[in-house]
Amino acid sequence: MSAARASDPAYLAPAFVALGGGHGLSATLSALRLMSDRLTAVVTVADDGGSSGRLRDELGVLPPGDLRMALAALCDDSDWGRTWRDVLQHRFSSSGDLDRHAVGNLLIVALWELLGDPVEGLDWVGKLLGARGRVLPMSAVPLEIEADVEDGTGRTTVVRGQSAVAVTTDRIAHVRLVPGSPPACEEAVAAVDAADWVVLGPGSWFTSVLPHLLVPELSAALHRTSARRVVVLNLSPDSGETAGMCAEEHLAVLHEHAPALHLDAVVADPGAVDDVDVLMTRAQAFGARVLLRQVRVGDGSARHDPLRLAAALRDVVEGYLGDVGTRTS
Repeated sequence: MSAARASDPAYLAPAFVALGGGHGLSATLSALRLMSDRLTAVVTVADDGGSSGRLRDELGVLPPGDLRMALAALCDDSDWGRTWRDVLQHRFSSSGDLDRHAVGNLLIVALWELLGDPVEGLDWVGKLLGARGRVLPMSAVPLEIEADVEDGTGRTTVVRGQSAVAVTTDRIAHVRLVPGSPPACEEAVAAVDAADWVVLGPGSWFTSVLPHLLVPELSAALHRTSARRVVVLNLSPDSGETAGMCAEEHLAVLHEHAPALHLDAVVADPGAVDDVDVLMTRAQAFGARVLLRQVRVGDGSARHDPLRLAAALRDVVEGYLGDVGTRTS
């Protein structure tokens, strides 16, 4: 946003909702926090591995790990916020039951047990961090991911569980959630309805990005919202679930799972695109513009640079807002 518009007392920074999980969502939040403090993260709750999976199995709670990572990405940029972020992210190393448990996972689950409300518990952790935004689960219940996987002979098998789907090297034809029509988090649906911009990706495509479109109430909100919708594509194929998939194919998979979804923009790093013309064609199927920008960190690794991604997203927003901006009533 221009300096003149940002200094206008009648101007409100856009309200963003970012959907995903894990490191991909953290990358988006790290960029968006440079643009606005009106942020909501909506996080997948299908993790069944590691510390999160253990807590989920033992206590029957939502898996807290991806929620914790999103909160850490939004921490206040002060000694207080950064210290509590590091506490949340700290993992124990021991020969006992605490080994590899993240402190933040235990804190979040403790608040859930004390308060009896997952959203309220996350809000309290956000207050502790001075979080610049809010973190919400996409569903009110823990979910499982199930995938139809095709091997090289054309045989289809079913792989169940996020950790199992994430490491499969066979082609994933389709994913679904168990239970099949889970209840959405009401606050997440309200945030999507009220947003100015919705951002999907980057992240593990089948296990972190697509699941949001498989929760009926949340999917309905993503389809009907008046917000502009942006997809940020990955920088390289995963070693597991999207092995060998180029950026263009990510859009094709998204279209297969949500053919009626309208998009306004697709952000991609040129180094991740095999065929720009194909990418343009697949983006046009959603009604979207393509913005090619270098958003990778300078060392060339497959990580989004927050400043570069923020600049790209700012270009997208400026391209639609022009000189109007978002204003108070």
